[in-house]
Amino acid sequence: MKIILLAIGKTGEKYIKEGIGQYIKRLSHYVPFEFKILPDVKTTKGISRDRQKNIEGVMFQSVIQPGDVVVLLDERGKEYTSREFANYLDRKMVTVAKNIVFIIGGPYGFSQEMYDRANEKLSLSKMTFSHEMIRLFFVEQIYRAMTILRGEPYHHD
Repeated sequence: MKIILLAIGKTGEKYIKEGIGQYIKRLSHYVPFEFKILPDVKTTKGISRDRQKNIEGVMFQSVIQPGDVVVLLDERGKEYTSREFANYLDRKMVTVAKNIVFIIGGPYGFSQEMYDRANEKLSLSKMTFSHEMIRLFFVEQIYRAMTILRGEPYHHD
C-alpha cells in the first residue's frame, strides 16, 4: 500500500515547504509516500465557486485510480487523536490493496462528485487552517502515526 497526499496549488511559504520536505524524508523510512501537487485553478470573475470545485474535482479524479481508497480532508469528517489515527492507518495498511489517497481540497472545498467518490472524510480540527498549513500538519501526523506504530519515542501521551 502507498499513501498519497493530493493538494491544489504550490506551497508558497518557504518554511512550510521545508517542513513538509523534512517529514516526507522521514516518512520514506516507514511507508511508501507520495505528495502530488495539482495546478491551481485560476479564479476569475467569470468562474463560480461551484465551477472551480468541479474543475478541481476533475483534476483529482484524473489522478485517482480504480481501487484507491479516497479520504477527503474535510471539516465535517471524523476526528481522531494521534493514537487513533495511527491505528486507523495500521488497519488501512493491512486492508487496502492499492493506495490510500488523502485529498486537501481547494479554497472552496470539494465538488459533489468528489464527495460521491470518497470512501471517507477526515477532519484534522474544528478550526480552520490555511491549505498550506494543513499540508504540513497532515504530513507530520502521518509521520507521528508511523512512529507510534513502531513504538518509537517521538509521540508522548
